[in-house]
Amino acid sequence: MIRTAHPADLDAIAALHARARATYYTGHIPEQAYAGGAELHRRTREGWSRAVARDAAEGGVLCAEQEGEITGVAAFRTQDGETTLTQLHVDPVHWRRGTGTALHAACLDAWRRAGIRRVRLEVYEHNLRAQAFYANHGWRPDPATPRSGTHRTLWLQVVPTPAASGAE
Repeated sequence: MIRTAHPADLDAIAALHARARATYYTGHIPEQAYAGGAELHRRTREGWSRAVARDAAEGGVLCAEQEGEITGVAAFRTQDGETTLTQLHVDPVHWRRGTGTALHAACLDAWRRAGIRRVRLEVYEHNLRAQAFYANHGWRPDPATPRSGTHRTLWLQVVPTPAASGAE
């Protein structure tokens, strides 16, 4: 099930985020940068708290939930007329089960309802798994801005859902 995140989800979201980060940062950056204990967890939780508290016109946070457990999370934000997929994480123990695809589809639905036609994201350059996921879902690099530091910049054209047709 995909649903809107609530403040009560913050600890579970922050913990999931930490587990996901550890899978793609390990071996690439110092461990304290992604698994830095209580202080990092507090800052991560605060960031998610701000995202969950945003007005719907400014973005959203969606959770994938299975049997009462949060198995994935996605966040997006619209600021200054540009929408960014800021986070999409699936708990590594739930990889390859369709959770990321379901979250992505729910984001697409939200963007279509809001009339958003183009979305940006940055993906860590060493996270080849995520890059393949995004490529399979239509995200493409922008030749004008291919990189942002250690991240690749990708764009998605959001195609409106065709209106239902047929005789009544």
